Amino acid sequence: METVQSQREHDTIEEIWAILRETAESQKETAAAQKETDRQMKENDRKFEKRFGKFGDRVGEMIEYMVMPNLIKKFRILGFEFTKVYPEASIEDKKNDIFTEIDLTLENGDKVMVVEVKNKPTTRDISDHVKRMRKVRSHADLHGDKRVFLGAVAGMIMKENEKKFALKNGFYVIEPSGETFDIVVPEGIYSPREW
Repeated sequence: METVQSQREHDTIEEIWAILRETAESQKETAAAQKETDRQMKENDRKFEKRFGKFGDRVGEMIEYMVMPNLIKKFRILGFEFTKVYPEASIEDKKNDIFTEIDLTLENGDKVMVVEVKNKPTTRDISDHVKRMRKVRSHADLHGDKRVFLGAVAGMIMKENEKKFALKNGFYVIEPSGETFDIVVPEGIYSPREW
């Protein structure tokens, strides 16, 4: 009886070890398959970016040129008298290590509106625009420019979360509305931020 019991325990232990070996082998195969899937996804992302990256740039340019002609009029309704608007400015101040690019700039003698244009702005894009505004302000201070700097984020597709995040950071939000666009002003606890 004891021999039969010992044999059963031995068989049970052998079955458990076989199951554990099989599970370990299966996990190795799954890990290898996941690694290959990750590699293929990275390769596909690289190919997509190579093929369509320039298209994304063109969409951004298209937005800039669609928004730009009416931007002065729209901001005038909000009480701003901008006299100049121009695309694609940059700051390349090697001496003070300040570098940034600006999609659209509107200005007058007192104020400058720095507009970030994206097809579909993300919270990261908005956070980057906060950093950009700090750089712009620092550069202005170093050069005696005492004008007030304001920021705006324009997007063809503006999700609600990103819109709220932009307003929370004190940015004006420029978004499509029918055949034109609207400018949403940060209000209430989220007032327009000045840099």
